[in-house]
Amino acid sequence: MNESFSPEAAAAVGPRQDRSAEAEAAAATALPDAEAEDWRYSPIGELPVADLRSLDGPGIDGNAIDAIDRFTTVVPDRAATVVIVDGFVVSVEIDPGWASKGLAVEADEGLPAEVPAAQLTHFDRLHRAFSPAAVRIEAPAGLAVEAPIVVVTHHATAGTAAFPHLRITAGPGSQLSVVERQTSTDELGFQVPVVELVAEQAANLRYQLVQENGSEHWQVGRQLSTVDAQATLITGTAAFGGHYGRVRSDSRLIGRGASANLVAAYYGDGDQILDFRTFQHHEARDTRSDLLFKGSQDDRSGSIYTGLIHIHPEGAGSNAFQTNRNVKLSDEAWAWSVPNLEIENNDVHCSHASTVSPVDAEQRFYLHARGVKPAVADRLVVAGFFQEVIQRLPVPAARAEITRLIAEKLDRRS
Repeated sequence: MNESFSPEAAAAVGPRQDRSAEAEAAAATALPDAEAEDWRYSPIGELPVADLRSLDGPGIDGNAIDAIDRFTTVVPDRAATVVIVDGFVVSVEIDPGWASKGLAVEADEGLPAEVPAAQLTHFDRLHRAFSPAAVRIEAPAGLAVEAPIVVVTHHATAGTAAFPHLRITAGPGSQLSVVERQTSTDELGFQVPVVELVAEQAANLRYQLVQENGSEHWQVGRQLSTVDAQATLITGTAAFGGHYGRVRSDSRLIGRGASANLVAAYYGDGDQILDFRTFQHHEARDTRSDLLFKGSQDDRSGSIYTGLIHIHPEGAGSNAFQTNRNVKLSDEAWAWSVPNLEIENNDVHCSHASTVSPVDAEQRFYLHARGVKPAVADRLVVAGFFQEVIQRLPVPAARAEITRLIAEKLDRRS
């Protein structure tokens, strides 16, 4: 980056002792290059790093307040509400009833992101150095938290980099749902969010992300999840904003009978690029994962999907599925879809599929033959295309909002 991200600046963020060392490691680590396989097809070389600076505190603007107010009304019944602005935790409110039952929601400056050493990039190092604090959300063993926890993450200060961090743990036999909404100004900004998800034995953990960043915003995010024996993880991603938005998801099934369902809906227009890299790691026997990502691309926008199902040697009896579908709504729109398999045990059932195509001609003809105008026909087809994903999103309270956001995109097109 630049001198704004020096070891001295990192040390000033908080008391954690390793911040300066992580900033030095970031300076010694090259920026990602699109020639590398993990960044192929991305515009990462165009990130204006020289124009970005670090932050020593949050900025609160009218847009931040609107973002907070709007989404908390979408999910009125909440176990807790967390507000993060520019990567800084500015408020945590937990329902006293759930707090008395052991639900923990708090900021913790002692929690660096646990990214595997072999995967650490320049941006990961910066996150470890400059993330002010993680939000720790934890349900104790046996507690079923019936209402979702809402996290609003807003990037308010233009020309800066922010490093928000969530660590969400569902204890043994517990049930927990978290929905996060990410927003930003329409000016240049860069965000490196990290979400860590831990489903302990027989737990049920659900996490829903709704990304609505501004038109000039860049994002390089991570989701790291571990699922233990007989536990279930469901993650949902709904991505609609940003100039470039990337999420890398690493899902590790580490206990026998673990299950992970990963779903996403994304819609790009203008010059947006939405980028997804997924890894389904079956490290224990009799595990199951099912991935369904669906996206639309309009105008000159593009999407990138690369996915890997990895069956480890101990993964006998595993079932793994991976599906990516894309609908192009203009001749200039584009999509890369590259699913992959790595199988180290033959006693498994795996499949992967991907498609990139325009609106289905037969569906369009069917509607035209019944007097539906072309623009309306395309709208109906695209809305129907997303329904399968929307019904599988993990937090029902957020589904209506995601349907509305897709309708807004279609309205803009009309």
